[in-house]
Amino acid sequence: MPKIRSTKRCIFVPNYPANPTMSDTIHLGPLATLERVRTLRQEKIYNELLDRDTTVLFEDPLENDMVLNMGPQHPATHGVLRVLLRLDGETVVKCVPELGYLHRGYEKLAEECTYVEFIPHTDRLDYLAPMSNNVAIALAIENAMGIEAPPRAQWIRTLVCELARISSHLLATGATAMDVGALTVFLWTFAEREKLYDIFELICGARFTTSYTRIGGVANDIPDWVLRKIRQWADEFILQLEDVENILGRNRIFIDRMAGIGYCPADKAIAFGLTGPVLRASGVSRDLRRDQPYLLYDQLEFDVIVENDCDCYARFMVRLREMRESIRMIHQLLDKPIPGEVKLNDPVHVTPRKYEVYTKMEELIADFMIINFGPPAPPGETYTAIESPKGELGFFIVADGTGYPWKLKIRSPSAANLQAMPYMAEGSMVADIVAIIGGIDPVMGEADK
Repeated sequence: MPKIRSTKRCIFVPNYPANPTMSDTIHLGPLATLERVRTLRQEKIYNELLDRDTTVLFEDPLENDMVLNMGPQHPATHGVLRVLLRLDGETVVKCVPELGYLHRGYEKLAEECTYVEFIPHTDRLDYLAPMSNNVAIALAIENAMGIEAPPRAQWIRTLVCELARISSHLLATGATAMDVGALTVFLWTFAEREKLYDIFELICGARFTTSYTRIGGVANDIPDWVLRKIRQWADEFILQLEDVENILGRNRIFIDRMAGIGYCPADKAIAFGLTGPVLRASGVSRDLRRDQPYLLYDQLEFDVIVENDCDCYARFMVRLREMRESIRMIHQLLDKPIPGEVKLNDPVHVTPRKYEVYTKMEELIADFMIINFGPPAPPGETYTAIESPKGELGFFIVADGTGYPWKLKIRSPSAANLQAMPYMAEGSMVADIVAIIGGIDPVMGEADK
């Protein structure tokens, strides 16, 4: 009998019991149908949305609340995010976000991949900052194996992480402005991201899916002439950033659409587990680059940007000011380059250089073992996190002594930050939902993991 594989979706339901009863659990057996699963799932969503009723059929829509589906195909949801809204006129009474329409099972897929093979999959998590994802998984694997990349590789990783932060914040700023009606800024920020993609292509040969890091280092060094191009772009970018600040910071329509919308105070932000710009816009000074330094961040001078207004405009300002801090760190790194090797010399865990593989028998054997069976990690559990552009991106690895992770759990900031959306949305107008989603800046590639 063929196996029936279910497609699981994650639904954020406030106050839902931690241990559901048997009647609350969906069992997919050989005789179950996907239609039955869909019906049960929708009943649970509507039950939460309507508090008591499990139907959305009304005799007179004008005398009752209206249920509206926003997404998962809506362009303003920044991906395949479904937001189910219960409306009283144009006021949001209840909001239930449903995740799972882009579910690709990366956590389960990791169990069937070697540590080396899983690195390219991280490009597809937060696909707006693939360099940052590559660095995060490399640090997590190295932590599990008890090794550390050489200083030059750490210098390069720090540099590309800040470039990725700017790239992600540029799209967040431009897309949010476009969602509330300012199309010009979106074109400006996209033009700057194209310049960054040109730089990424010079660094690693790819514009989007970079797969740049390696266990124990990076794929290749960055030539001096590319570093000069990065400095030239950083000098010119500040002028473009000032134009964005001037056109939006004094625009009455933009400020009215953002200020006071999506309010989430500090205590609620902490309770929801928010991280990144969304948390710092609520007045909480939390940044892993300062609080739990990794790579070379303990050697750099930068300010942790905090805003106290707790609304969408504060989140916009945090990202705008963080881009200035990233440029500041990029200049510090370029002023003090670190020479040396870009990959650790460890034949057990790190793939040898290609010219050595082609000329030496020992390196050929080591390369064959690592590629086919994976570099072994000693049994144990490790959690490694970085401050990605959207918040705390962490990897929890359970190693069993083989070249495959026994379990790999991804702590994605987008999934955690979306938990606060019902609180931010309830009481707002339906037109404010796009501003709230833009303020959270989720990427469903990492939320549906």
